[in-house]
Amino acid sequence: MRAASTPSPLISINFSTSSKQSVETTRIREMPESERPREKAERLGVESLSDAQLLAIFIRTGLPGKNALQVGDDLLKNCGGITGLARCSPAEIRKAARGIGSAKSIELAAAFEIGRRLALGGELAPMLDSADRVFAVFGQEFLALRQESLRVILLDTKLRLIRVEEIGLGSINECVAHPREIFRPAIAHSAYAFILVHNHPSGDTQPSAADRRLTSALREASNLLQINFIDHVILGSAGEGRLPYFSFRDSGLL
Repeated sequence: MRAASTPSPLISINFSTSSKQSVETTRIREMPESERPREKAERLGVESLSDAQLLAIFIRTGLPGKNALQVGDDLLKNCGGITGLARCSPAEIRKAARGIGSAKSIELAAAFEIGRRLALGGELAPMLDSADRVFAVFGQEFLALRQESLRVILLDTKLRLIRVEEIGLGSINECVAHPREIFRPAIAHSAYAFILVHNHPSGDTQPSAADRRLTSALREASNLLQINFIDHVILGSAGEGRLPYFSFRDSGLL
């Protein structure tokens, strides 16, 4: 009986060594140079990196058994991709993957916020004379929202952005979206024209019956107030044969 028990320590030693090797092989510095995020960015530019590789640069260090690249991949899987991750608060980022602490979660949330602000344009106010330009400026910001947001984009005589006013957030009903609430900021800021924009968090950009009724009411009111109603744009995500936005003007409904 004593002789039969002797292999146990040997088995334990072999398992421990194998586990240690497994941890070491996951380290980024042990990966081929062409697969390391920092080296690849230096050689080919950051635009060449995958979403997980970009995240790994922010995350920097992993945890036992997982490197920063694998932690970034976990974040993407648990948050529904880079778009879903951009919607997360720091607390939600921390819950989405092991190895993400307070500092890293805040850094990631701040990076996404910088991207949203940059999307709003530079020093010269952008010209918003078409639905595709509206999407170019506001699409990514709205795509990151989990709730429906209704906003009025105020424009000057050259159809350049003056300011954006949020009319409602969350479950927007027809009372909240009353024409008087939409025209109030347009009158207060002496806007020459405006564009109404809202998102469908589901991604489906097709207008509802309420969207159509509101557009019709705004068209009539804009004629009376002599404030040009340029378009009503619904932002969502692209689908098979579908643009990531719907324009009432482009569709001949305005």
